[in-house]
Amino acid sequence: MNRKQRRAAAKQSKQAGQEEVAEKIALFGLMPDHCLTCEEPFDKTNKEMVEAWSVVVREEKELVRLYCPECWQKAREILEDFEKRLRERGEE
Repeated sequence: MNRKQRRAAAKQSKQAGQEEVAEKIALFGLMPDHCLTCEEPFDKTNKEMVEAWSVVVREEKELVRLYCPECWQKAREILEDFEKRLRERGEE
């Protein structure tokens, strides 16, 4: 690969990275200001909330969902119970 090809590849890679960041920022603007389940308010400026709350992004559908820690934990417990029941049914 010569110098011209390397420069072109680097430029293309950089542009792709910038487009990806722009898409992520646009999706961030779609983030709701409350929990999807219990509607507890979310403060984007509160560092503790930002670190504790869970965000689910469906890029292909451009959906952004926000869950408080309590609702997220409940959902995980429900999924674990469901998986356990499926495994038990499969063993029978």
